[in-house]
Amino acid sequence: MSKLFLVPTPIGNLKDITFRAVEILGSVGMILAEDTRQTKKLLNHYNITTPLQSHHMFNEHKNVELVCLRILSGQITALVSDAGTPGISDPGFLLVRSCLERGIPVETLPGATALIPALVNSGLPSDRFCFEGFLPPKKGRNKRLTALVDESRTMIFYESPYRLVKALEEFARYFGADREASVSRELSKMFEENIRGSLLFLSEYYTAKPPKGEIVIIVSGKK
Repeated sequence: MSKLFLVPTPIGNLKDITFRAVEILGSVGMILAEDTRQTKKLLNHYNITTPLQSHHMFNEHKNVELVCLRILSGQITALVSDAGTPGISDPGFLLVRSCLERGIPVETLPGATALIPALVNSGLPSDRFCFEGFLPPKKGRNKRLTALVDESRTMIFYESPYRLVKALEEFARYFGADREASVSRELSKMFEENIRGSLLFLSEYYTAKPPKGEIVIIVSGKK
């Protein structure tokens, strides 16, 4: 039966993948990958030889119709991103919606994602939270931050290491310099780092120690 599988992949440590995910990736007819070179490393590690096809934010609108036609013709397909769960700040939404509109079953496997470990590890309230992903780099950024000033839930952001200090300084300006926060870097990798403190402390810390790697910022909500 035609189907699309969304398969989470490790965010760092290659062991952080489920047995079922390995089984699915080895049994489908095609794997759609954000970066085929990155996914190839994972497949080689688990001796998976399934063909790969590029599917990323720059070609997904062009390719989505053809992908759906191939699935409808009987090619069971898996979608992966470079790391984590497809559709979470990565390509996925457009293909899922297009498949559902055509009556193609979609099944999403549970698995790795950066936001939940960073949230739980932060020590900040995790019973209610909102995921903001990447803020707009320029246009619309101030509007988004203004809208979050009175947010009472814990907030989760993704950020580039090159813009981390700027983001922390902006958060301090909008939310208050003493607002509690946490920065998680390189989760599940050899040099994983979790630094907690006020937004002012964190901006000063990373000004002195410029970061590298993938970044998740957790900011406590307004009390």
